[in-house]
Amino acid sequence: MQNKGLVKLFALLFGLVSIYQLSFSFKANQIEDNAKQFAIENVADTETDYDAKRALAQVTYLDSLKNEEVYNIGIAQYNFDEVKEKAMNLGLDLKGGISVILQISVKDILVGLANNSKDPVFRKALSDAEELQKDSQDTYLEDFFVAFEAIQGDTKLASPDIFANRTLSEVITFDMTDDEVKPVLSLKIDESIVSAFEVLRKRIDKFGVTQPNIQRIGNTGRILVELPGAKDKERVKGLLQSTAQLEFWDAFKGEEFGTFIFQANETLKEIVETSTTEVESNATETTDDAISDIIGDTDAETGDTGEVNPLIDLIRSPGYNGGPVIASFDRKDKQLVTDYLNNPQVRALLSPEQRYAKFVWGIPQVQQTTGEDSQSIELVELYALKGNRDNEPPLSGAVITDASQAYQQNGNPSVSMQMNLKGAKVWEDMTGNAFNTAGQIAIVLDEIVYSAPGVTTGPISGGNSEISGSFTLNEAVDLANVLRAGKLPASADIVQAEEVGPSLGQEAIDSGMKSFLIALALVLLWMVFYYGKAGIYSDIALVLNIILIFGILSGLGAVLTLPGIAGIVLTIGIAVDANVLIYERVREELFKGKGQKESIKDGFNNALSSILDANITTGLTALILYVFGTGPIKGFATTLLIGILTSLFTAIFISRLLIDWHLNRGGKLEFSTGMTKGLFRSINIEFLKKRKIAYLISGTIIIAGLGSLFTTGLDQGIDFVGGRTYTVRFAQDMNTEEVKTALNDVFNSAEVKTIGSANQLKISTKYKVDENSAEVDQEIQEKLYGALVPFLPDGTTYKQFIDADNNVGKMYASKVSPTIADDIKKSSVWAVLGSLIVVFLYILIRFKKWQFSLGAVAAVFHDVLIVLGIFSISWRFLPFSMEIDQAFIAAILTVIGYSLNDTVVVFDRIREYLNEHTSWKFEKVVNSALSSTLSRTLNTSLTTLVVLLAMFTFGADSLRGLLFALIVGVLVGTYSSLFIATPIMHDTLKRLDKKED
Repeated sequence: MQNKGLVKLFALLFGLVSIYQLSFSFKANQIEDNAKQFAIENVADTETDYDAKRALAQVTYLDSLKNEEVYNIGIAQYNFDEVKEKAMNLGLDLKGGISVILQISVKDILVGLANNSKDPVFRKALSDAEELQKDSQDTYLEDFFVAFEAIQGDTKLASPDIFANRTLSEVITFDMTDDEVKPVLSLKIDESIVSAFEVLRKRIDKFGVTQPNIQRIGNTGRILVELPGAKDKERVKGLLQSTAQLEFWDAFKGEEFGTFIFQANETLKEIVETSTTEVESNATETTDDAISDIIGDTDAETGDTGEVNPLIDLIRSPGYNGGPVIASFDRKDKQLVTDYLNNPQVRALLSPEQRYAKFVWGIPQVQQTTGEDSQSIELVELYALKGNRDNEPPLSGAVITDASQAYQQNGNPSVSMQMNLKGAKVWEDMTGNAFNTAGQIAIVLDEIVYSAPGVTTGPISGGNSEISGSFTLNEAVDLANVLRAGKLPASADIVQAEEVGPSLGQEAIDSGMKSFLIALALVLLWMVFYYGKAGIYSDIALVLNIILIFGILSGLGAVLTLPGIAGIVLTIGIAVDANVLIYERVREELFKGKGQKESIKDGFNNALSSILDANITTGLTALILYVFGTGPIKGFATTLLIGILTSLFTAIFISRLLIDWHLNRGGKLEFSTGMTKGLFRSINIEFLKKRKIAYLISGTIIIAGLGSLFTTGLDQGIDFVGGRTYTVRFAQDMNTEEVKTALNDVFNSAEVKTIGSANQLKISTKYKVDENSAEVDQEIQEKLYGALVPFLPDGTTYKQFIDADNNVGKMYASKVSPTIADDIKKSSVWAVLGSLIVVFLYILIRFKKWQFSLGAVAAVFHDVLIVLGIFSISWRFLPFSMEIDQAFIAAILTVIGYSLNDTVVVFDRIREYLNEHTSWKFEKVVNSALSSTLSRTLNTSLTTLVVLLAMFTFGADSLRGLLFALIVGVLVGTYSSLFIATPIMHDTLKRLDKKED
């Protein structure tokens, strides 16, 4: 080997740099552990809000090190920020946390730009654009333009009632055409989205999560936010979705609505009784359906339960006592009470002074009931605000110039605010009026009453005010942050989300490392067993390969995910394949009687072409996966791409360096052991004679699979159809049918599967799949909790459920809107088709005959159809999730890469034999080439299967579907390279030797 010194230097430097990069991860973990210990030592368990205070103490400790030297390696010194920036980034599935894609409402921005225009053409175009979005790859703005042009008639975008208004007068005039207005609107919308991005970034920066990631996604109005390590997911979602719409309203006194509540209850009783009577006379309609038609989609209980007072029976405690609270209700009944109060027949009971009353809820509070059956319940207070015809508050949050978290005299958290001059004057008038009338002022943020204080000291001048309420330290900090960062220019809906609990993340790390080490140990042992001392040197190269992969990932700032670990484990198989190819060629040269040094030299040279072709085809599929993939799948592709490069380096150069070193010391290498010497040497199978049987077997399996695909179908995950999925862990083993029955009563339809252990269930529902607002997300999660309460330990509160306290509750949650699902499905199809086209062209270029490309692509189609067919046939009864999602697409592309890897090695040997044995019949060339590569084919397949089986057996439950697809793919891919790809190439290639005539 030439330039050994350069290779040694490069390997040494490469290894040292990798170790250097990884050292930052160890140091960062050490410092974070110190921060946790500091928080524990300084905040006792007995303190109120000790979890929040510990989190704040931990952030304060780390903030104090931002500019302090914490790591000194002699040649350089680093503060904590620099150490953390260079450390390995762990994904959500390993560290826990939350990842969301927020859709900034372009519709809201357009309504704002049009000054809330009521123009019918404008409003109709907005609605039509929403419908177009369901099956469109265009942006909302583009679809709005299409919808507007379809119905505009004589109306123009620059109409005075639409965009040619006072707000946009400097950029849009009455005489502008639609084509002139469009770029202006596009620019204004982009400015609003940039503004939203900055507001979100400011909020996140104050949240205290290390290594947050926030980025815009193209020009769609979508913003990706990833917060690894975030524990309070509900707090994060509230922080992200809060528009920070702060309003100050005069509030009614609760006692003013006593008569109304009684009258409303009587009216609702009549509605229920009337509905029941109608149902009894019409057997085609159920009671619940009839009630829903009148009072909305609620959980009203009627019929046999005999609910006498629909509203009054829901009251947990009255308000009154001169305060603004009408009554307190159980949190789970909030939506039902809202539906009752919004019923037209009920609102008609309001007095003329109450006609525009706004019913608004306060912050839920946990209370302990008394008596023998004491339990924790969450109560929420109902307020009535003095609304008006235009639904405009007397004072809005736009006047706030600064806000900070503070404390009241009693030590409770509060938020201090400062207003501008205009706001200060209105605030003085409002507080003066409240003082004179003994009234209250409700401070409302995003339709939630945070406090409704009375004014006891006279009008408040100067613009200073304070929000005080029964909220926690975290809530006070977040409220101050969102007010200081400013409000979003439009609503932000979560259209895709993934939540992973920290304990689930730690379990993923443990299972991932366990399966990784077991797979590595098995491969290392196998190489020594099969190749003797030469296997030891390949093992050393393999270990160095793994160090290099982790070092490069750390150096690039890439995110390590659970699929990423799977990619690294798969890389072990790729690295072993390169060594197997080399060693098998060396064994062939030794068998020919060549000397050891010459055999090694020729073996490395002869294997190089196959190694490059095989890895390039796999690399191309990984590259396409990287381009089309998102999140963890991109992490899988990243590690696979890096692994291919490092595997080539270590297999070709490092193992050669070690072997040459051994030979130069006078050592001898057999590249086999006593048990494996001469294995597969005398095999000469006539593969082509068996091709008709193979065609028949494959055809039968494919037809059966297609039959199942067209009848049973596939278990499509929410990535492709939209919906919400939750992983819930219970304290005991669960019966899925019982849980499904309970959930169906709430969601009408829900899928329930055991995932992993019998006490852990995966729950999926498409209930309100088209609605993405924070209110709907909250409603669904509350309904989930309400349905599962009977199966949870006694006294489990809603917060304990969503935080998975004591390792029981919601461990994982995922949400995908139908629009996002459609985008994912289409990008997945393009990824698979793109990989096939690219590989077809590459093989055509390398082998210069389209028949080789046809054989390879036919084998790939064969493998993909069989994997899909097996999934379709078996997903209903196999004891693990086999959902078709992005991870499955990653598996399919990996199967494509592996199948092509195997096929290219075989084709490369056929091409070599064609050049060497010009006198042989073509059929003999093909059979001999296949037989000569059989040792390599089986060896590589076996080691890859060992790796995958170790991951499948000991790895995370969430990866079992992906790994099962890979296992099936490896088996089918090995078979197809021998019995499908080569025979098809043979049958279509019209280059038959004359001796076959």
